[in-house]
Amino acid sequence: MVKETILIVDDEFRLRKLVGDFLRKAGYDVLEAENGQKALTLLSDNIALVILDIMMPGRDGWSVCREIRAKYNIPVIILTARSQEADELFGFEIGADEYITKPFSPQILVARVKALLRRTEIIADMPFQFGGLTINTAAHEVYLDEQPLNLTPKEYDLLLFLAMNRGKALSREQILERVWDYNYFGDLRTVDTHVNRLRIKLGTLSKWIQTVRGLGYIFEEIK
Repeated sequence: MVKETILIVDDEFRLRKLVGDFLRKAGYDVLEAENGQKALTLLSDNIALVILDIMMPGRDGWSVCREIRAKYNIPVIILTARSQEADELFGFEIGADEYITKPFSPQILVARVKALLRRTEIIADMPFQFGGLTINTAAHEVYLDEQPLNLTPKEYDLLLFLAMNRGKALSREQILERVWDYNYFGDLRTVDTHVNRLRIKLGTLSKWIQTVRGLGYIFEEIK
């Protein structure tokens, strides 16, 4: 079985070693980068997931995250000392899939890595089709009127979960538990942020994700 490769991007050697040791024990291969510029030289489709610090000399994590999202469909976990709500929301806005603040538990970080990678695995061989929207779970791709949509892994998971439960009103808590795959104790607006981004990318089909006042969202095909 081929090991999945995790890229750790952080200017602190001790942190890279700590996280890398735990990931290796969990069965992953690990690459390390001490700054954003080196991280970009190591990126490829063979990277399964990136753990990314924000405050680094030279190129910071924000710009690295943007470039990853522009070129690759690779899950990104931001691991940072910046704990303000505005920073966390901004991280999700630019395409991060997880946001973990320091200090942190290495065991919990590994659990988050495993959970996120599980969510990005193949779910089924047949695509879901809704009018002009196609979700190809085998290829992990989404098409709108036969044109590919550039979704982050978390946006893809969110759309797939909503679509698989079409016609069913889902609470924000349910969405967090199933899409993020752990008990999320942060702001429920995380769901709203991702839904808003997903609606923008869906364009004319954004109306298919309807808000259920006081609860959450429902996916329904509207002619």
